[in-house]
Amino acid sequence: MKPGWWRSIAVLAILVAVIVYENRPERSPFRRIADPDAILKEVRPLRELVTVRYSIQKVAGLKEDKTPVGSESILLIVQAQVLGGVDLGQLGDKDIRMDAQHRVAIKLPAAKILHINLDERNTQVWDRTKTWWTPWIPYDIELEKKARMAALGSIRQEALDMGILLDAQVNAQTLIRALLRPVGIEKIDFAATHS
Repeated sequence: MKPGWWRSIAVLAILVAVIVYENRPERSPFRRIADPDAILKEVRPLRELVTVRYSIQKVAGLKEDKTPVGSESILLIVQAQVLGGVDLGQLGDKDIRMDAQHRVAIKLPAAKILHINLDERNTQVWDRTKTWWTPWIPYDIELEKKARMAALGSIRQEALDMGILLDAQVNAQTLIRALLRPVGIEKIDFAATHS
C-alpha cells in the first residue's frame, strides 16, 4: 500500500522549514532564491502528492445468470475513500522555468485519481438471493468479490463526476505556491496540462 497523504504533507512541511532556515536574514545579507533545478530536486521525490480526499458511499448490485436456469443477485452498501492528486515524479527538467524577475512557470502533471480504498468496516452485503426454484444451485463464492470490483468502477466515475480532478489540481497549485513563497518566489504560473 502506498504512503498516506499525510506523509506527503509532512515532507512538504519539512522542506519548507529547511528552505526558510537556509534563507533566514541573519545567515546571509543577500536573499537567496531557489533555482528550478533545486526545486525539482526537492519536489520530484515526493512522487504522489495527495491533495484531495472524497468519501463516497454507494449501493451496488450485481446479478448473475446460472446454468442451466435461474440467477443469483447481491446488493452491497459500499463505502470508499477516493484520493486525488498529482504525481510529482513525472516532473522533468524542462517543466520548471524561472525568468530574471524570479517568476516561475511550472508545467504541473495533470491531476488524477491516485487510489480508491474500500472502507471494509462500512462495506457490507445488504441482500443476497437466488431464484427460489433452483435451490440445488450453490451460491457463487466469487460474486461478492465481483460486486466489489464493479462498485470500485462506479465509485471512480462518481468521483470524476463530482470534480475530483479539478479540486486536486487547484489544491496542488495552492500547496506549491505556499511551498515556494518562503524562498521569495511570489509569482508562479502553471501551464495547462492534459491527462
